[in-house]
Amino acid sequence: MKISIGLPPGPELRDLAQAAEEMGFHRVWLFDSPPIWEDIWIHLAQVAEATKEIGLGTAVLVPNLRHVMTTASAIATVDRLAPDRLVCALGTGTTARLAIGKKPLTWKTTRTYVEQLKGLLRGEVVMIDGEQCQMMHWPELATARPIEVPILLSAFGPKGTAITKEIADGYMGVMPPVEPFDVVVQMMNGTVLDSGEPPFSDRVLEATGMWEAMVHHSLYAGQGEAVDNLPGGADWRSAVEAERPEGQRHLATWLGHATHTTDRDREALRAMNEAGMYPQMTWIAEAEEIRARAQASEAAGVTELMYTPGGPDIKLEMRRFAEAVL
Repeated sequence: MKISIGLPPGPELRDLAQAAEEMGFHRVWLFDSPPIWEDIWIHLAQVAEATKEIGLGTAVLVPNLRHVMTTASAIATVDRLAPDRLVCALGTGTTARLAIGKKPLTWKTTRTYVEQLKGLLRGEVVMIDGEQCQMMHWPELATARPIEVPILLSAFGPKGTAITKEIADGYMGVMPPVEPFDVVVQMMNGTVLDSGEPPFSDRVLEATGMWEAMVHHSLYAGQGEAVDNLPGGADWRSAVEAERPEGQRHLATWLGHATHTTDRDREALRAMNEAGMYPQMTWIAEAEEIRARAQASEAAGVTELMYTPGGPDIKLEMRRFAEAVL
């Protein structure tokens, strides 16, 4: 099983990607949500030129954010800069869509986009918005088609898994899929504890809180006041609703998603810990247990483990994880 890293596209990315390559990680996967992070494709191009052989990936592209021809051209560009290093995962865009006040895309929309994208990369004429389209790049202006970049789908539930099996080159998810795939990328986050370090402390909270807070974020986004049933949930909701008027509360909910923990998130997560409900989303353990969990994922069919570190010292979290599992 390969061990990779997931990172947000931002000012420190080039340095972090170079560090990831030096530490021996297999691939650097970049997140994609324009309201929250800088542009994924500009950063992928920069990382491609700043590194030598580490793999590159998108985790995950959201179809409605870009015209499918734009995505095909971006893939062609990065594949030319870094031949055979790029893998692209796409999904229905749960948090990226919620961050702009929209529901995730349907699997029908997502499927159509992926089929169009794969057709364009093969060099075919593809029907898009009622018109016949094709990548028409002059030979010296882009890699010749077909462009052989694997396309994965981030799938949750039986419908997404079935579509992934039909049209994609592999599966990405937070858990191993029920049925086997040749390529399975498992996304996970957490922190490696020092020997004897307590499983909940200020350091652990800062390293994992941005992921653990998704329990409150997702429940509030989907069921509103139901978040009150979580420890600290009622106070957390009150803080969100005091900060933003109705119609703007998604802007408060997803602020700092996957990178930073807000004060209201900290208070809610401390309440979760006091109730014995922390962690919910993350791996928090000493190196031996982290290693055992990684081995269990491999035994379940995972071919690549994507670790998404958090906190104020990303390099330190990367190093801790590399020393535990590489």
